[in-house]
Amino acid sequence: MTRPLRFIQIGTGGFGGYWCASVMPRLLALGKAEVAAVADVNPENFAAAMAHYGIGPNQCYTTAEAACARTRADFVIIVVPPAHHEAMVDLALAHGMHILSEKPIADTMAACVRIYRNVRAAGVKMGVTMSHRFDQDKQTLQRLIHSGELGRLNYLICRFTHNCRAFGSWGDFRHRIADPLLIEGAVHHFDIVRALAGGNAHTVYARSWNPPWGEYAGDSTALATMEMEHGVHACYEGAKANASTMNGWTNEYFRAECEHGTAVLDRRRVSVLRGGAWETPAVEDIPLLDEPAWMNPRLAEEFIDWLNGGPPMATRLEDNIQCAALLFAAIESAHTGQPVDVPAFLRRHLDAIPA
Repeated sequence: MTRPLRFIQIGTGGFGGYWCASVMPRLLALGKAEVAAVADVNPENFAAAMAHYGIGPNQCYTTAEAACARTRADFVIIVVPPAHHEAMVDLALAHGMHILSEKPIADTMAACVRIYRNVRAAGVKMGVTMSHRFDQDKQTLQRLIHSGELGRLNYLICRFTHNCRAFGSWGDFRHRIADPLLIEGAVHHFDIVRALAGGNAHTVYARSWNPPWGEYAGDSTALATMEMEHGVHACYEGAKANASTMNGWTNEYFRAECEHGTAVLDRRRVSVLRGGAWETPAVEDIPLLDEPAWMNPRLAEEFIDWLNGGPPMATRLEDNIQCAALLFAAIESAHTGQPVDVPAFLRRHLDAIPA
Protein backbone atom coordinates (compact mmCIF):
# COMPACT_ATOMS: atom_id res chain seq x y z
CA MET A 1 0.00 0.00 0.00
CA THR A 2 1.27 3.48 -0.86
CA ARG A 3 1.84 5.98 1.94
CA PRO A 4 -0.79 8.67 2.59
CA LEU A 5 -0.11 11.78 0.52
CA ARG A 6 0.37 14.93 2.56
CA PHE A 7 -1.57 18.05 1.65
CA ILE A 8 -1.87 21.73 2.55
CA GLN A 9 -5.36 23.17 2.27
CA ILE A 10 -5.44 26.86 1.39
CA GLY A 11 -8.80 28.28 2.45
CA THR A 12 -10.80 26.77 5.32
CA GLY A 13 -13.71 29.22 5.56
CA GLY A 14 -16.81 29.21 3.38
CA PHE A 15 -16.58 26.34 0.93
CA GLY A 16 -13.24 25.42 2.48
CA GLY A 17 -15.25 24.37 5.52
CA TYR A 18 -17.09 21.87 3.33
CA TRP A 19 -13.75 20.40 2.26
CA CYS A 20 -12.76 20.05 5.91
CA ALA A 21 -16.04 18.46 6.96
CA SER A 22 -17.17 16.40 3.97
CA VAL A 23 -14.43 15.86 1.38
CA MET A 24 -11.03 15.04 2.85
CA PRO A 25 -12.00 13.16 6.06
CA ARG A 26 -13.10 10.21 3.90
CA LEU A 27 -9.65 10.05 2.28
CA LEU A 28 -7.96 10.38 5.66
CA ALA A 29 -10.03 7.43 6.89
CA LEU A 30 -9.06 5.41 3.80
CA GLY A 31 -5.40 6.08 4.50
CA LYS A 32 -4.93 7.91 1.19
CA ALA A 33 -4.27 11.40 2.56
CA GLU A 34 -2.73 13.12 5.56
CA VAL A 35 -3.08 16.76 6.64
CA ALA A 36 0.19 18.65 6.67
CA ALA A 37 -1.18 22.15 7.28
CA VAL A 38 -4.03 24.54 6.56
CA ALA A 39 -3.95 28.23 5.74
CA ASP A 40 -6.58 30.96 5.95
CA VAL A 41 -6.44 34.72 6.33
CA ASN A 42 -9.10 34.53 9.06
CA PRO A 43 -7.95 32.58 12.15
CA GLU A 44 -11.59 32.06 13.16
CA ASN A 45 -11.88 29.59 10.28
CA PHE A 46 -9.33 27.24 11.84
CA ALA A 47 -11.80 25.79 14.34
CA ALA A 48 -13.55 23.63 11.75
CA ALA A 49 -10.26 22.46 10.28
CA MET A 50 -8.89 21.47 13.68
CA ALA A 51 -12.12 19.70 14.62
CA HIS A 52 -12.48 17.68 11.42
CA TYR A 53 -8.80 17.07 10.68
CA GLY A 54 -7.63 16.51 14.24
CA ILE A 55 -4.78 18.99 13.90
CA GLY A 56 -3.42 21.54 16.36
CA PRO A 57 -2.84 25.29 16.12
CA ASN A 58 0.79 24.67 15.12
CA GLN A 59 -0.48 23.37 11.77
CA CYS A 60 -2.65 26.42 11.07
CA TYR A 61 -1.18 29.42 9.23
CA THR A 62 -2.64 32.82 8.43
CA THR A 63 -0.72 32.99 5.13
CA ALA A 64 -0.36 30.37 2.44
CA GLU A 65 3.26 31.46 2.00
CA ALA A 66 4.11 30.48 5.57
CA ALA A 67 2.26 27.17 5.32
CA CYS A 68 4.12 26.18 2.16
CA ALA A 69 7.51 27.39 3.37
CA ARG A 70 7.38 25.60 6.73
CA THR A 71 5.59 22.37 5.78
CA ARG A 72 6.50 19.43 3.59
CA ALA A 73 3.58 18.28 1.45
CA ASP A 74 2.85 16.43 -1.77
CA PHE A 75 0.03 18.66 -2.98
CA VAL A 76 -2.05 21.71 -2.19
CA ILE A 77 -5.82 22.11 -2.21
CA ILE A 78 -6.88 25.60 -3.31
CA VAL A 79 -10.27 26.72 -1.99
CA VAL A 80 -10.15 30.50 -2.36
CA PRO A 81 -12.04 32.89 -4.71
CA PRO A 82 -11.04 32.54 -8.39
CA ALA A 83 -9.20 35.88 -8.49
CA HIS A 84 -6.60 34.42 -6.09
CA HIS A 85 -6.09 31.06 -7.84
CA GLU A 86 -3.13 32.11 -9.96
CA ALA A 87 -1.11 33.37 -7.01
CA MET A 88 -1.77 30.15 -5.09
CA VAL A 89 -0.82 28.02 -8.08
CA ASP A 90 2.42 29.97 -8.48
CA LEU A 91 3.15 29.39 -4.79
CA ALA A 92 2.57 25.65 -5.11
CA LEU A 93 4.82 25.49 -8.17
CA ALA A 94 7.56 27.36 -6.32
CA HIS A 95 7.50 24.57 -3.73
CA GLY A 96 7.24 21.70 -6.23
CA MET A 97 3.77 20.57 -5.18
CA HIS A 98 0.94 19.11 -7.23
CA ILE A 99 -2.32 21.08 -7.26
CA LEU A 100 -5.99 20.32 -6.73
CA SER A 101 -8.03 23.49 -7.18
CA GLU A 102 -11.64 24.54 -6.98
CA LYS A 103 -13.15 25.75 -10.24
CA PRO A 104 -12.68 27.70 -12.41
CA ILE A 105 -8.97 27.53 -13.22
CA ALA A 106 -8.86 31.32 -12.69
CA ASP A 107 -11.03 34.41 -13.07
CA THR A 108 -9.82 35.41 -16.57
CA MET A 109 -8.84 33.48 -19.68
CA ALA A 110 -5.39 35.06 -19.64
CA ALA A 111 -4.82 33.83 -16.08
CA CYS A 112 -6.11 30.37 -17.03
CA VAL A 113 -3.60 30.19 -19.88
CA ARG A 114 -0.72 31.39 -17.69
CA ILE A 115 -1.57 28.67 -15.16
CA TYR A 116 -1.83 26.11 -17.96
CA ARG A 117 1.56 27.08 -19.38
CA ASN A 118 3.31 27.24 -16.00
CA VAL A 119 1.92 23.96 -14.66
CA ARG A 120 2.85 22.08 -17.82
CA ALA A 121 6.34 23.61 -17.86
CA ALA A 122 6.85 22.57 -14.22
CA GLY A 123 5.82 18.99 -14.94
CA VAL A 124 3.41 18.79 -12.02
CA LYS A 125 -0.15 17.49 -12.04
CA MET A 126 -3.15 19.76 -11.58
CA GLY A 127 -6.79 18.84 -11.25
CA VAL A 128 -9.81 21.16 -11.16
CA THR A 129 -12.80 20.05 -9.11
CA MET A 130 -15.57 20.39 -11.67
CA SER A 131 -17.62 18.48 -9.16
CA HIS A 132 -21.12 19.07 -10.46
CA ARG A 133 -20.64 16.84 -13.51
CA PHE A 134 -19.88 14.01 -11.07
CA ASP A 135 -23.07 14.23 -9.07
CA GLN A 136 -25.16 11.07 -9.02
CA ASP A 137 -27.98 12.34 -11.22
CA LYS A 138 -25.74 13.91 -13.88
CA GLN A 139 -23.61 10.78 -14.14
CA THR A 140 -26.77 8.69 -14.54
CA LEU A 141 -27.93 10.90 -17.40
CA GLN A 142 -24.49 10.86 -19.02
CA ARG A 143 -24.27 7.06 -18.80
CA LEU A 144 -27.73 6.76 -20.37
CA ILE A 145 -26.90 9.06 -23.30
CA HIS A 146 -23.53 7.45 -23.97
CA SER A 147 -24.92 3.90 -23.74
CA GLY A 148 -26.40 4.24 -27.23
CA GLU A 149 -29.77 2.99 -26.01
CA LEU A 150 -31.46 6.16 -27.25
CA GLY A 151 -29.52 6.39 -30.49
CA ARG A 152 -27.80 9.53 -31.70
CA LEU A 153 -27.89 12.75 -29.67
CA ASN A 154 -29.50 15.71 -31.47
CA TYR A 155 -29.53 18.61 -29.00
CA LEU A 156 -29.37 19.49 -25.30
CA ILE A 157 -31.30 21.90 -23.08
CA CYS A 158 -30.11 23.07 -19.65
CA ARG A 159 -32.06 25.23 -17.16
CA PHE A 160 -30.64 26.65 -13.91
CA THR A 161 -33.04 29.15 -12.35
CA HIS A 162 -32.91 30.41 -8.80
CA ASN A 163 -34.30 33.12 -6.51
CA CYS A 164 -31.02 34.42 -5.09
CA ARG A 165 -31.73 38.05 -5.91
CA ALA A 166 -31.06 39.46 -2.42
CA PHE A 167 -27.48 40.42 -1.62
CA GLY A 168 -25.65 37.61 0.16
CA SER A 169 -28.15 34.89 -0.79
CA TRP A 170 -25.54 33.40 -3.13
CA GLY A 171 -22.50 34.24 -1.00
CA ASP A 172 -21.39 37.85 -0.66
CA PHE A 173 -18.47 37.71 -3.11
CA ARG A 174 -20.66 36.45 -5.97
CA HIS A 175 -22.85 39.53 -5.64
CA ARG A 176 -19.76 41.73 -6.02
CA ILE A 177 -17.96 40.20 -9.00
CA ALA A 178 -18.45 40.69 -12.73
CA ASP A 179 -20.35 37.95 -14.58
CA PRO A 180 -21.30 35.98 -11.44
CA LEU A 181 -23.83 33.73 -13.18
CA LEU A 182 -21.39 32.62 -15.85
CA ILE A 183 -18.25 32.47 -13.67
CA GLU A 184 -19.83 30.69 -10.70
CA GLY A 185 -22.78 28.81 -12.20
CA ALA A 186 -22.48 28.22 -15.93
CA VAL A 187 -18.88 27.06 -15.54
CA HIS A 188 -20.31 23.82 -14.15
CA HIS A 189 -23.23 23.60 -16.53
CA PHE A 190 -21.06 24.13 -19.60
CA ASP A 191 -18.79 21.35 -18.33
CA ILE A 192 -21.81 19.05 -18.03
CA VAL A 193 -22.94 19.98 -21.55
CA ARG A 194 -19.46 19.07 -22.85
CA ALA A 195 -19.66 15.72 -21.07
CA LEU A 196 -23.19 14.92 -22.25
CA ALA A 197 -22.36 15.95 -25.83
CA GLY A 198 -19.15 13.94 -25.75
CA GLY A 199 -17.07 16.76 -27.18
CA ASN A 200 -15.96 20.37 -27.01
CA ALA A 201 -17.70 23.49 -28.28
CA HIS A 202 -17.23 24.95 -31.77
CA THR A 203 -19.17 28.19 -31.24
CA VAL A 204 -21.06 29.98 -28.49
CA TYR A 205 -23.43 32.94 -28.56
CA ALA A 206 -24.53 34.40 -25.23
CA ARG A 207 -26.49 37.34 -23.86
CA SER A 208 -26.28 38.29 -20.19
CA TRP A 209 -27.81 40.99 -18.01
CA ASN A 210 -28.95 41.81 -14.48
CA PRO A 211 -32.59 42.75 -13.87
CA PRO A 212 -33.27 45.86 -11.75
CA TRP A 213 -34.24 43.73 -8.76
CA GLY A 214 -31.08 41.62 -8.80
CA GLU A 215 -28.69 42.82 -6.09
CA TYR A 216 -25.57 42.05 -8.13
CA ALA A 217 -22.69 44.15 -9.40
CA GLY A 218 -22.48 41.93 -12.50
CA ASP A 219 -24.85 39.98 -14.71
CA SER A 220 -26.99 37.43 -12.89
CA THR A 221 -28.93 36.13 -15.90
CA ALA A 222 -27.84 34.63 -19.23
CA LEU A 223 -29.11 32.78 -22.27
CA ALA A 224 -26.64 30.95 -24.50
CA THR A 225 -26.61 28.69 -27.54
CA MET A 226 -23.72 26.39 -28.38
CA GLU A 227 -22.72 24.28 -31.32
CA MET A 228 -20.73 21.30 -30.12
CA GLU A 229 -18.63 18.70 -31.88
CA HIS A 230 -20.42 15.87 -33.75
CA GLY A 231 -23.20 18.28 -34.77
CA VAL A 232 -24.81 18.48 -31.32
CA HIS A 233 -26.44 21.80 -30.38
CA ALA A 234 -27.18 23.07 -26.87
CA CYS A 235 -29.23 25.84 -25.25
CA TYR A 236 -28.58 27.22 -21.77
CA GLU A 237 -30.85 29.26 -19.48
CA GLY A 238 -29.29 30.55 -16.28
CA ALA A 239 -30.80 32.98 -13.79
CA LYS A 240 -30.04 33.85 -10.17
CA ALA A 241 -32.58 36.67 -9.67
CA ASN A 242 -35.86 34.99 -10.65
CA ALA A 243 -39.02 35.17 -8.58
CA SER A 244 -38.89 31.43 -7.87
CA THR A 245 -36.39 28.59 -7.73
CA MET A 246 -37.49 26.16 -10.43
CA ASN A 247 -34.18 24.36 -10.95
CA GLY A 248 -31.62 25.55 -8.44
CA TRP A 249 -28.23 24.21 -7.48
CA THR A 250 -28.05 20.37 -7.69
CA ASN A 251 -31.66 20.34 -8.99
CA GLU A 252 -31.07 21.49 -12.56
CA TYR A 253 -33.09 20.53 -15.61
CA PHE A 254 -31.33 18.83 -18.53
CA ARG A 255 -33.08 17.45 -21.57
CA ALA A 256 -31.35 15.37 -24.24
CA GLU A 257 -33.30 14.95 -27.46
CA CYS A 258 -32.07 11.70 -28.97
CA GLU A 259 -32.92 9.61 -31.99
CA HIS A 260 -35.06 7.05 -30.14
CA GLY A 261 -36.15 8.86 -27.01
CA THR A 262 -36.03 12.01 -24.88
CA ALA A 263 -33.86 11.77 -21.76
CA VAL A 264 -34.87 14.19 -18.99
CA LEU A 265 -33.17 15.09 -15.74
CA ASP A 266 -35.39 17.31 -13.59
CA ARG A 267 -34.75 17.93 -9.90
CA ARG A 268 -32.66 14.75 -9.59
CA ARG A 269 -35.16 12.46 -11.34
CA VAL A 270 -33.96 10.83 -14.58
CA SER A 271 -36.53 9.53 -17.05
CA VAL A 272 -36.99 8.60 -20.70
CA LEU A 273 -39.98 9.79 -22.73
CA ARG A 274 -41.23 8.09 -25.88
CA GLY A 275 -44.42 8.47 -27.90
CA GLY A 276 -46.00 8.99 -31.29
CA ALA A 277 -47.05 12.16 -33.09
CA TRP A 278 -50.23 12.86 -31.10
CA GLU A 279 -49.64 10.65 -28.07
CA THR A 280 -48.91 11.66 -24.51
CA PRO A 281 -45.35 10.36 -23.99
CA ALA A 282 -44.82 7.21 -21.98
CA VAL A 283 -42.44 7.90 -19.11
CA GLU A 284 -39.84 5.39 -17.92
CA ASP A 285 -37.98 6.24 -14.72
CA ILE A 286 -34.26 5.41 -14.74
CA PRO A 287 -32.66 4.30 -11.43
CA LEU A 288 -29.79 6.48 -10.30
CA LEU A 289 -26.32 4.97 -10.33
CA ASP A 290 -24.93 3.73 -7.03
CA GLU A 291 -21.23 4.40 -6.38
CA PRO A 292 -19.16 4.95 -3.20
CA ALA A 293 -18.55 8.69 -3.67
CA TRP A 294 -19.78 11.58 -5.76
CA MET A 295 -18.75 15.14 -6.56
CA ASN A 296 -15.76 16.56 -4.65
CA PRO A 297 -15.02 13.41 -2.58
CA ARG A 298 -14.92 11.37 -5.79
CA LEU A 299 -12.69 13.85 -7.62
CA ALA A 300 -10.32 14.24 -4.67
CA GLU A 301 -9.88 10.45 -4.63
CA GLU A 302 -9.35 10.39 -8.41
CA PHE A 303 -6.67 13.06 -8.01
CA ILE A 304 -4.78 11.17 -5.29
CA ASP A 305 -5.01 7.91 -7.25
CA TRP A 306 -3.61 9.78 -10.26
CA LEU A 307 -0.67 11.03 -8.18
CA ASN A 308 -0.08 7.43 -7.12
CA GLY A 309 0.21 6.24 -10.72
CA GLY A 310 -3.42 5.67 -11.59
CA PRO A 311 -5.20 7.02 -14.68
CA PRO A 312 -5.41 10.81 -15.12
CA MET A 313 -8.44 12.32 -13.44
CA ALA A 314 -11.25 13.34 -15.77
CA THR A 315 -11.07 17.02 -14.82
CA ARG A 316 -7.31 17.43 -15.14
CA LEU A 317 -5.99 20.79 -16.30
CA GLU A 318 -5.44 19.63 -19.88
CA ASP A 319 -9.17 18.84 -20.19
CA ASN A 320 -10.45 21.72 -18.14
CA ILE A 321 -8.73 24.36 -20.28
CA GLN A 322 -11.40 23.48 -22.86
CA CYS A 323 -14.13 24.23 -20.33
CA ALA A 324 -12.41 27.52 -19.45
CA ALA A 325 -12.29 28.43 -23.15
CA LEU A 326 -16.03 27.84 -23.50
CA LEU A 327 -16.78 29.83 -20.34
CA PHE A 328 -14.70 32.88 -21.24
CA ALA A 329 -15.74 32.75 -24.89
CA ALA A 330 -19.36 32.94 -23.64
CA ILE A 331 -18.44 35.94 -21.50
CA GLU A 332 -16.78 37.61 -24.51
CA SER A 333 -19.88 36.90 -26.58
CA ALA A 334 -22.14 38.35 -23.88
CA HIS A 335 -20.02 41.52 -23.74
CA THR A 336 -19.69 42.00 -27.50
CA GLY A 337 -23.03 40.68 -28.71
CA GLN A 338 -21.23 38.47 -31.25
CA PRO A 339 -20.86 34.69 -31.55
CA VAL A 340 -17.40 33.37 -30.69
CA ASP A 341 -15.43 30.57 -32.35
CA VAL A 342 -14.27 28.68 -29.25
CA PRO A 343 -11.19 26.84 -30.66
CA ALA A 344 -10.00 30.09 -32.27
CA PHE A 345 -10.58 31.91 -28.96
CA LEU A 346 -8.41 29.37 -27.15
CA ARG A 347 -5.67 29.48 -29.81
CA ARG A 348 -5.61 33.29 -29.62
CA HIS A 349 -5.02 33.22 -25.88
CA LEU A 350 -2.47 30.41 -26.07
CA ASP A 351 -0.55 32.29 -28.78
CA ALA A 352 -0.53 35.42 -26.60
CA ILE A 353 1.36 33.52 -23.88
CA PRO A 354 3.88 31.27 -25.66
CA ALA A 355 5.11 28.07 -24.07
